[in-house]
Amino acid sequence: MSLTLRTISREQHLAYIQSLPSASHMQVPAWADVKAEWRSESLGWFDDKTGEMVGAGLVLYRQLPKIKRYLAYLPEGPVINWFAPNLTDWLEPMLAHLKHQGAFSVKMGPPVIIRRWEATSIKAGIQNPDVKRLRDIEADFIEPRAFEVADKLRRMGWQQGEDGGAGFGDVQPRYVYQVPLANRSLEEVHKNFNQLWRRNIKKAEKAGVEVVQGGYHDLEEWQRLYEITAVRDRFRPRPLSYFQRMWTALNTEDPNRMRLYFARHNGVNLSAATMLVVGGHVWYSYGASDNIGREVRPSNAMQWRMLRDAYALGATVYDLRGISDSLDETDHLFGLIQFKVGTGGQAAEYLGEWDFPLNKLLHKALDIYMSRR
Repeated sequence: MSLTLRTISREQHLAYIQSLPSASHMQVPAWADVKAEWRSESLGWFDDKTGEMVGAGLVLYRQLPKIKRYLAYLPEGPVINWFAPNLTDWLEPMLAHLKHQGAFSVKMGPPVIIRRWEATSIKAGIQNPDVKRLRDIEADFIEPRAFEVADKLRRMGWQQGEDGGAGFGDVQPRYVYQVPLANRSLEEVHKNFNQLWRRNIKKAEKAGVEVVQGGYHDLEEWQRLYEITAVRDRFRPRPLSYFQRMWTALNTEDPNRMRLYFARHNGVNLSAATMLVVGGHVWYSYGASDNIGREVRPSNAMQWRMLRDAYALGATVYDLRGISDSLDETDHLFGLIQFKVGTGGQAAEYLGEWDFPLNKLLHKALDIYMSRR
């Protein structure tokens, strides 16, 4: 297949995304409005024979301080046929185009899964003192074509982000936790939860925890819970304006793109979460909770409601997003994987993020700058 790459309109871009079973929420045109501090561009790949669009990519450009050169970033994209035998014919024109646009370096995250581990395998791994990382456990599923993609990228001169395999050196998580919903009943999904999860869902129900959906006007309440979480878990919270922009941008593009949930007890909101929807893929995106009321298990109740809603939307996967690959119980991120494994889903490893230095000197300078931040 011979291909042509060119800039496309947001309308063309959105129409293409809507024609697919799913794509990353970071590859919809409205994501450019969420990332307002970046310049953006929509790219389309066209089949020369038919003139049909066969791929799309959202590029975010971040300018280097003081000079008119850019880092070009395609988060969890581009949305192309990654298993095409002629991968070079897809990526070479993209690199040429981005260079012409003033990019000195390109970063992308192929949405290609290499391995999957079932919850039962991970639980066995956690109980084995010799197992320290997910990679130490034999995967339940391996995608051989993913290794071919990695080989092709290396041969083309793409470089793998150096993160020691922990999955957090990438800007986006390399390891995620997903609950598959396709061809399964809700009863089956619930039965796959571990005992603790099922008990906690029951406990929340008994205590009278109710889960409700919120709107734009509830984002201030979301922010209150989110900032409590940031202090407790020692991370720097995003400002309220970020979530307001996210809500407006994503729901203007598609009224069902972003949702907000609260779990409350006796009229008090105890936990909250944002949910994102693109086609059959649903993400639990951000989560927050108060320091009080944990004994009534609001987070379990909220996740179960979100999962049921995702199912009702016809989702094929409910994605709990990032986990670390550490299975060491003393690791501060261990609680995260432990909580998510309780849903009985699968851990998945993506190919990770890849860099192409178009200008080696500036790319190196950026590396140094980023490491000092």
